[in-house]
Amino acid sequence: MLRLHNTLTRKVEDFKPIEAGKVNLFVCGPTVYDLSHLGHAKTYVQVDVLARVIRANDYELFYLQNITDIDDKIIIRSAEKNVDWQKLRTNFQDEYIKDMTSLNNTSVTEYARATDYIDDIISQVTRLIDNGHAYVIENDGIYFEISTFPDYGKLSGRTDVKKDDAQTRIDESEDKRGWNDFCLWKFSKPNEPVWDAPFGAGRPGWHIEDTAITEHFFGPQYDVHGGAVDLIFPHHEAEITQMESISGKVPMVGYWVHTGFLTIDSEKMAKSAGNFYTIREVIEKGYDPLAIRLFMLQSHYRSPINFTFENLDAAKNRLDNWRNSAALRHQTHDTLQDDDKKSSDDRSVSLYATSQALLEALNDDLNTPAALTIIDEAFSRLASSQLQDIHQHALVELLETIDATLGIDLLSSTPDITDDAKRIILARQHARNNQDFKESDKLRTDLQKLGIALRDTPHGSIWEYLV
Repeated sequence: MLRLHNTLTRKVEDFKPIEAGKVNLFVCGPTVYDLSHLGHAKTYVQVDVLARVIRANDYELFYLQNITDIDDKIIIRSAEKNVDWQKLRTNFQDEYIKDMTSLNNTSVTEYARATDYIDDIISQVTRLIDNGHAYVIENDGIYFEISTFPDYGKLSGRTDVKKDDAQTRIDESEDKRGWNDFCLWKFSKPNEPVWDAPFGAGRPGWHIEDTAITEHFFGPQYDVHGGAVDLIFPHHEAEITQMESISGKVPMVGYWVHTGFLTIDSEKMAKSAGNFYTIREVIEKGYDPLAIRLFMLQSHYRSPINFTFENLDAAKNRLDNWRNSAALRHQTHDTLQDDDKKSSDDRSVSLYATSQALLEALNDDLNTPAALTIIDEAFSRLASSQLQDIHQHALVELLETIDATLGIDLLSSTPDITDDAKRIILARQHARNNQDFKESDKLRTDLQKLGIALRDTPHGSIWEYLV
C-alpha cells in the first residue's frame, strides 16, 4: 500500500483517495517569464515520480498542473524586453515543457493556463465577496480578509512569514485590514492586460488561479496537492482559505506533499550570488538530462539536496553503470537465459524480488534513496555474475519497473548493438581461441571506434557501452 507524508497532519499516512481507484493530483506550475532552473527540476522530477508510483499502484490518475501566465513578473519582463506579454508567456511556456520533456517529466495529464480560466476566477471572487470574506480597496483591488477564516495557518502551523517563504507574492497595501490579507483581483492599471469583471476591470491575483482551476477540474475537494516547501506559506495557506471559505467543505485536499529545497554549493540559489543555473545551462554543459533526473532522486523528496557539479558527475557515473547493466539483456552467448517466460529458478528469483522491493521502497513515502540502493545492489550482483546466472525475463521486468516508476528509461537508452558489431565480437572470440592476439587486439580497437568496450569472462566476452 502507498503511504505518503501529509503536511496537513504532519504524519505518514496510508493513502486512500476520495473515489476508489481514481486519484486527482494538482501541482503548482511555473510562472512563465524565464527559463526553468534546477530548483524547478527538483520539484517536478520528484512529483513526476509520485505520479508514476500512484499509477504503478493501479490508480487511474489525473495529474493537473497550472501555468501562471499573467503576473507582475511577466508584465515587468515583457516591458523590459519590449515584447508583447502574450508572446513572452507562450515562448517560455513552450521552453518549460521542452525542459520537462528532456528530464522525462511526462506524467502530466493537462496543463492549465490561468488566463484560460478567467471566468472561473471571476466566479470565485464574486462568491467570496457575496459571502463576506472579501473587501474592496479603491484603486487597488479585491482582498481576502484573513480574520474571516479561523483556520488560517493550519497547513503551516503559523500565520507569520519566515525566511524561506515565497514572500515576494505577499501583496503590499497600506489600506489592508490585516497585514497578511491577500489580493484576489487587481484593478487595471495603464499598459497592463485587463479583463472585465462585475466588481471592476483588472486581472487575477496569484493565489486565486489555483483554486479556480482545481475547482473547474476536480470540484471543491480532491486527493493530492504537490509543490515546493517554500509555497506552504502563504500560497498554499491562501488556497485552503479561499476554497474552504467558498465551499464550506473540509478538507480541500486530502494529502499535501511538499518537496525540500535545492542549494548550490551549500548556498541558496540566487542570481545575485552567481550560483544560479537553469536546466538548459546544465544540459548545454554536456550533461545527460537523465543524469540530472537521477541526481534529483538521490535525496528523499522531503529533504534538501545540495547541487555541485561533482555530485552531478557521480550521478552520471551511476547512470552509466546502470545502463551497462541494462545492456546485459542483449548479450548473445548460448549460456544466457533468453526465454521470454517468467522463471522461478534460483537464477531469476533475486531479480524478481528486486522489482518487488523497489516498489515497496517507493510505496514507503517515495523513498527514492532506498530504491536506488536496491537497484545498485542488484546491478552489482549482475556485474559479478556468470552469464548463465542472468535470466533475461527477470532482468527486463526489473528494467521495466525502474523505467515505469523512476523514469530513468534504461530500456530505450540501451539499444542493442548492430549485427556488424556482434560479428566483430564473435570474430575476436575466435581469434582469442586461436591465440591470435594481434588480430584480437585489432578487433577490440575496431569495437572501441564503434563506442563498445569488452569485458572478458570465462563464458565469453560481454560488451558494454563506452562512457
